[in-house]
Amino acid sequence: MGTAEDTLKCPVCQDLFTEPVTLPCGHNFCLTCIRVVWDADVSEDGPFFCPECQIFLPSNLTLEVNVSLQTKVRDFSSDKTAATELQTTAATSETSTSTPTICCDHCIQAATVAVRTCLTCDASLCQAHALLHQQRSALKEHTVVEVIGDPLSLKCRKHREEFKFFCMEERVPVCCLCVLAGLHKNHQAAQLHEACTDFKRFAADFRERISDKYSRIRVVLDGDERLMMQIIDTEEAYMTEWLETQRGIMEAQIKEIDKLRASSKSLLQETNDLKFLQEVDRDQCDPERLRTVERLVDDLSVALSQHFPRIWSHLSSPTLDSKTAHPKLEVSEDRKQVYWSRQPMGEAPGPQPYDSQYSVLALESFTSEQHYWEVVVHEKPYWLIGVTTGPVGSEDEPTQSLSSVDVNKTSWCIYHGDGQYLACHDTQETQLPVGGKRVRKLGILVDLQKGELSFYNADALTLLHCFSVQVTEPLYPLLNPCIDVNGLNRQPLTLFCLKDPWDWPLNTNGGKE
Repeated sequence: MGTAEDTLKCPVCQDLFTEPVTLPCGHNFCLTCIRVVWDADVSEDGPFFCPECQIFLPSNLTLEVNVSLQTKVRDFSSDKTAATELQTTAATSETSTSTPTICCDHCIQAATVAVRTCLTCDASLCQAHALLHQQRSALKEHTVVEVIGDPLSLKCRKHREEFKFFCMEERVPVCCLCVLAGLHKNHQAAQLHEACTDFKRFAADFRERISDKYSRIRVVLDGDERLMMQIIDTEEAYMTEWLETQRGIMEAQIKEIDKLRASSKSLLQETNDLKFLQEVDRDQCDPERLRTVERLVDDLSVALSQHFPRIWSHLSSPTLDSKTAHPKLEVSEDRKQVYWSRQPMGEAPGPQPYDSQYSVLALESFTSEQHYWEVVVHEKPYWLIGVTTGPVGSEDEPTQSLSSVDVNKTSWCIYHGDGQYLACHDTQETQLPVGGKRVRKLGILVDLQKGELSFYNADALTLLHCFSVQVTEPLYPLLNPCIDVNGLNRQPLTLFCLKDPWDWPLNTNGGKE
């Protein structure tokens, strides 16, 4: 296949014959190519010669198209095109939108593909005419570049001259007339290759400086990291040493107290009065010493009472009642999460970013004592969390639909919208000064004995707002993930729960210690 194709190519342009002619010596050439060769190398009257075998030809030679050879070229070109289309169907569709083929501007009789563009002539050149530009001394000074569809894009639009300079002030390529008498007169200009070299050198130097600065920053960061780790390790060592010392002191005191208690117990059980008085240690019976021991125990109790019981001691883990969920909400299988339904909304949402009716209640309710739970909100832009007396039902009537639950006088909530926090009760809304610290986990503490409902930033345990709550009906935790608009509020509300909950010990009064 390659040999047959080579026989159909012109020795000058190395492409398939276009209007092939056969010289008396038997060699074939494109009509345009042989004329270009003769026009460049010989005079108008000859002598003519064959570029292949270099034999001279008669001056009255008439060039006629070889019809038979032209037919072979046409058939071969058709077969090759068909085969190429079958193998590259996908590539054909991709290249259909590419730049159209650019033809030679000097070839009149045939559309020969251009391979170069002369900016001086404003013309595209085929292989033969590009060769002519290289051979003719009058054309050697022309600027020939890779083929381009619009030569004017590389020339000044105003003066139609080639871009040979670069304006350093406005940083644009310009022609000679622009520098001499045009808009860039008196501007500092440099030749294109010099400007290109300077910019490359500047970019390389700039890149090296930036790399050096980053290297220095990394050195500083590494040193700072090592310093911080050393400080932390040192602080940890000192703290560990101090705790061990305090532990030793506390253990010694406990042993002394245990020894005193054991001695006192054995003496108290002694029935022989004389023996009791003989064996008893006078220091142990010293009232002042006994009062000192009692005071130390009281001080320890007071110190512990400031920290215990912790708020987490009342931590409960409510579960959501899916029966109370609004139809547009979805509750997870473990009943710890609620989020806006994935189903498309049947109607457009109202002007507010939330509707207090789109809520779900917890299955558990609280009527006494203290209860604390946490809700993970993360980065949700809108949410509403609180408590309510909940839907009321009876044996004869089913529980009310949650659509009747609203922010009213029997509900107390915190609403978050676009970084603002509001305490909502009945018709009152109080803006909370949370500051720049965003709440990612909300804590709710209900103390029904004191009649208080407190909301906390659970991560920092800082109080956000406290309501005075005086109710006799059970209180239900309420979660409202708010409407999801354009997928921006799809995150769920999650009830925080411990994997291995621990019951805090109770004191003698029935409360948690």
